[in-house]
Amino acid sequence: MKKPKVIKRYCPYCKAHTEHKVAQNKKKNPSSLTYGSKVRAKRRGRARGKGNLGRYSKPAISKFKMTGKKLSKKTDLRYECKNCKKIHMQKQGIRAKRVEFT
Repeated sequence: MKKPKVIKRYCPYCKAHTEHKVAQNKKKNPSSLTYGSKVRAKRRGRARGKGNLGRYSKPAISKFKMTGKKLSKKTDLRYECKNCKKIHMQKQGIRAKRVEFT
C-alpha cells in the first residue's frame, strides 16, 4: 500500500484542514483474549471453580477463541500536524502486508 509522506487532513486540535506528516508505528500485541471472550469472562468471573454456580451454561473460554493466523497486520498510522505538532491516529487500520511512503 502506497501512502504520501505529507497529507492534508482535518486536525481536531487546530479545528482546520492542515498538512500532516504520516508515520507508521509498530502494532502492540493485543491481549490473549478476544473482545467477546473478555466480556464473557467478566460476566462469569475469571476463575469460576467447579460448576457454573447457577450462572451461564456455556463451555470454557478457550472454545470461543478464533484460531488460525491472518496473513497481514492492520496498519497503525500516526498523523502529525505541522502547525500544532500534535499527533493523532487513524480510526481504523487497513490490512496491508507492507506500507510504502512516497
